[in-house]
Amino acid sequence: MEVSIIMEPTVRMRRGNRGSRVGARGNIVEQDGPFMLEGCCHEAERSDRVGACLQQLRSVLPESLHPHLTAVIDQLRVTSRLLRDLADKSQIYLSQVPVMIDYLNVILPCLSRTLRDIMGYYENKSMDKAHRWRTMYHDMSSELPGTSLPARFVMYNQFLGLLNYMLARDPNFDVNAMEALRLRILQLRDARRIDPPTPMRTDLSRRANALYFWDQHTDSHWAEGIFTQPLPSRREFRRRGKSDAFGPLDRMGYIEPFPADVRILVKRTFDDGRVSIIIFLRQEDNKPFILVRTSTGPYGELWVSIRPIKLITIERESSSVLYLAYWDHATRRNRAWASLAFLTWEELVLFYCTFISLKYCEEWSASNNSIHELRMGREKRLFQGQIIDNGTKYSLRVMRDFQTKGVRLHVVFWDGPYAGVPVWTAFIPPDAPEDWLIHKDQHRIWLHDLQVYSFCDGYQPHRQRKRSGAFQIKFARAAFAASFKQILNPIPDPSVEDASDDPGSEDSTQSDD
Repeated sequence: MEVSIIMEPTVRMRRGNRGSRVGARGNIVEQDGPFMLEGCCHEAERSDRVGACLQQLRSVLPESLHPHLTAVIDQLRVTSRLLRDLADKSQIYLSQVPVMIDYLNVILPCLSRTLRDIMGYYENKSMDKAHRWRTMYHDMSSELPGTSLPARFVMYNQFLGLLNYMLARDPNFDVNAMEALRLRILQLRDARRIDPPTPMRTDLSRRANALYFWDQHTDSHWAEGIFTQPLPSRREFRRRGKSDAFGPLDRMGYIEPFPADVRILVKRTFDDGRVSIIIFLRQEDNKPFILVRTSTGPYGELWVSIRPIKLITIERESSSVLYLAYWDHATRRNRAWASLAFLTWEELVLFYCTFISLKYCEEWSASNNSIHELRMGREKRLFQGQIIDNGTKYSLRVMRDFQTKGVRLHVVFWDGPYAGVPVWTAFIPPDAPEDWLIHKDQHRIWLHDLQVYSFCDGYQPHRQRKRSGAFQIKFARAAFAASFKQILNPIPDPSVEDASDDPGSEDSTQSDD
């Protein structure tokens, strides 16, 4: 039976009894918290616009003027990303926002003035374009002695980076570096005759929180490393869909606060930052949650929604788009929660597998999930067979994408309560040399230059990595190894017996759609 999905956006603002919630939020709702958070996104958009104007300017200037201009453009991209990161993460680390607001009040007015000053020079048509850039560079570089215009943005970005660390209680936070940068920005504010900010609560930010950073658990979670590795290949979709969030949504800054002990695992942005997704753990019980943030309306109003990942379903309904939905008990129908349009097939696969593994490996929800989610749509299964890794049985599949024709290895649990849940995946290079696959013996195959993405802490890919760098796969049967090699590195040998006796398997060439 097909389940229809309702896709009309729903937004709401929780008002409630404001007096009863002041204690939980501090000054976030009652004072200027939401406005400062929106200010981050507004200045990120302004940074993007200024960067685009400077790129146009660079295109008509001689190459001798490019180096410093290029440095400013590159730093503006970083500024935009860091500002959006702060706004997004603040919805999870809400209890830390009162501390961060003081620091935002130091940098945002100064950054905004700098961006507006640049546009003033850019739009000054009384000078030719080369003269505009020279005047802009020299005038603004002389405002703070020893700080050129590119170095000013490096200073801004170092400050914003430390704010991200402080917000997340990251052990890399350096309170002394933060203070030095704060004083430097205050000097620039004074030179530009910007009114001083309100006094800082240094007792809260420097003693209580900064020292608490070192008590945090810093062991890496497997999901934190999925999107930090460079992709071994990039197969871009020819047609990209649209990313969106459908709600129910709450105004940014007005959602219920989470406990301080949360851990961000994955953060992805879509449509040039208009939509973002954060997956995080509530560490007191290791339950994963997912946050979506979007901007709507002519003024870019910011809206967010947070839900436990166990209540969200995922499906690939078009080549480049993953649809997230939830069950609406009032209408007894699935309602669309978000759509995520990916640029590359590799990123789409990694997000899908990460989501499924986090959802299905929760002990308390593993038996309540829909089995169809374990098979990502629009792929064709070319091979399936049992492998043995460190004494444990897994199912190895070779999957080919219908749209990009990309091929990947996909390993799942063989049996037990998590049968079918992803363990690891790896993308086959599009132009792999003939000797990248070596059939070592009847049961073992070595693959060179294989980058493995692991989706569980219990699996450690380095155990199968040989000194030469090759990755070893040990098959349960010799026929599996022979068929696997024939699929990935065809040779004119007679075909071996069919390798499709995996429990519950289908024909080895059947589509997973």
